[in-house]
Formats: sequence, structure tokens, C-alpha cells
Amino acid sequence: MSQQPAPSPEPTHRTVPSPAGRIHLVEQGTGPLVLLLHGFPESWYSWRHQLPVLAAAGYRAVAIDVRGYGRSSRPGDVAAYRMRELVEDNAAVVHALGERSAVVIGHDWGAAIAANSALIRPDVFRAVGLLSVPYAPRGGPRPSEVFAGMGGGEEFYVSRFQEPGRAEAEIEPDVRGWLAGFYAAFSADTMPAPDAPDPHFAGPGGTLRERFPDRRPGWLGEAELDFYAGEFERTGMSGALNRYRNMDRDWEDLADFDGAPVTQPSLFLGGSLDASTTWLADAVAAYPTTLPGLVSSHILDGCGHWIQQERPEEVNSILTDWLASLPV
Repeated sequence: MSQQPAPSPEPTHRTVPSPAGRIHLVEQGTGPLVLLLHGFPESWYSWRHQLPVLAAAGYRAVAIDVRGYGRSSRPGDVAAYRMRELVEDNAAVVHALGERSAVVIGHDWGAAIAANSALIRPDVFRAVGLLSVPYAPRGGPRPSEVFAGMGGGEEFYVSRFQEPGRAEAEIEPDVRGWLAGFYAAFSADTMPAPDAPDPHFAGPGGTLRERFPDRRPGWLGEAELDFYAGEFERTGMSGALNRYRNMDRDWEDLADFDGAPVTQPSLFLGGSLDASTTWLADAVAAYPTTLPGLVSSHILDGCGHWIQQERPEEVNSILTDWLASLPV
């Protein structure tokens, strides 16, 4: 009779020092360190399905609240949310945990932060996993110019998020309702039909929210929505939105990495119904050049944007298989 693995220790919350001031993290398990980075508008909690599985597989799984979110520090200066500073937060977390290196895995904005962590600090990050948002090297025109040219007479959400206070004024009067709609708009089971107005854009004089569905995706129960809404009702939205407000700064800061590949062993995992994946199909096609260390690449059929929450069992299986393939 085979022996069942011992239960993993319960997840532990704590804060560690970083250039931001402090980073809140949740860790579970022992073994090689795997750092998990969330996207917008989420938190460490978006990795709740992965932490126990990675721990049971023999890893020290650590999900952080990125600077500006949850119980991590929220600097007041918009420029404090530039990519290079977030990368240094991640390196500081690794060192504060007494480790010299880690695998870094990110979703959404976390994927971009993970890729840049591997690019800028290859001395710390030995492998990188990207969920939903493909790696696309720095290059091309200034990002704000690109976004301003999208949508014709409609306004792209990233452009709408640029002016401090503007998006906050739409979201913060009803954080819970706005988040529920935003999550639904990009979930496979609730996203608008292809011929409906696109929720990535706002019409002239309109809001993003008026295009959000009024139904709840299957992965988002009351407890999940309560958690996310409670975090943002407590912190406000500016810390999260400030990541978008640094895209031009990042373009300037990372000029030395123009066109640079990420060479560490890597993984990409996207959803077939996720615009973050499908709009960047050319970036995925360029992986032989931009991610020469790509070990594993998957598109989950019928999956939306919130991939590790929509399809946790499949994601967990792919992650653990990939991690097991990496050199120690």
C-alpha cells in the first residue's frame, strides 16, 4: 500500500522588508522557492488554489501582495510603481526568505513583472512562468502613443487608467460591484458575446462598467468576492492603478533591454478566450527568439483571463510538471 504524502503545513502570513518598505506574503511548504506574482485587480489570494498543491509537490510556494496592494506598502509617488522597483521588491523577498534564487511565476501584470525580474535579475531568478500575458520585449513606439491610437472613437481601458484619480472615481464608489463586473467581463463563462460592445473600451462619455456583464462567473463565489472587495475597499485603487501609469517610464528605464530575450527555462500558459493572449499572438509566435529557453507552452481551450482561478486543476498539473522538469 503506497504511503500518502504528509499534509503540507498551513499557509503562513508575514511581511518582509523591501525597497517598498514591506511586502506581505503568504507561504506554504518547504523546498525550492517558487515566487507567485498576481495581476490587476487581484492579490496573493489569486494563487490560493496553487499554494497547497505546490507545497505538496515539494516546493516552498510564496505568493506576495505586489507593492500597492493588500498589506504591502503603498508609496504615494506614482513613479514608485515603475517596473525596476517592482523587480527589486521581488529580489528583496527572495533574500529576506534566506534564499539565493527562485523560480518566478506571474499572471497578468504579474507575468510582465516576472519576465522583467528574470531579465533584469538573472542572478536571482532561475526560471520564469508566464500566465495569460505573453512576453514581448521592450521596443516600438512609446506605449501611451500606441494605446491612444486603439479603439477609434472609443477609449482603451489602459489609456483611461493613466490620469490619477479618474479611474478611482469610477471604481471606488462601488468597489464590490465594479470588481464583480470586471472579473465577469473577462471570464470564459460570463464574458460578453463577440458582437457585444467590447469591455476593454469605453464609448464617448461612457464608462467601462456599463459594458460589464451583470452575472457572476462560476469561480467567483461570495467568499471570493468578499475577499477582493474588502482588500480594495480598505486600500483604495490607486496603488493598483499606478502600475499602468508607469508604462512610459518603463519604456524609458528599460531602453538597455530593447529586444532582449529572456533566456532562462520558461513556461507560457494562456486561455483561448483571453484577449491578453490572443491579441499578442505575434508575441507567442516569436517565442523561439524571445523565449529561447521555453520548455512548456499551453493554450487552455475555452478558458478566459483568470486562468489559475478558472481552471485550477489543469494549471496546477501544468505548473507542477514544468517545475519538476527544471534543473535544481
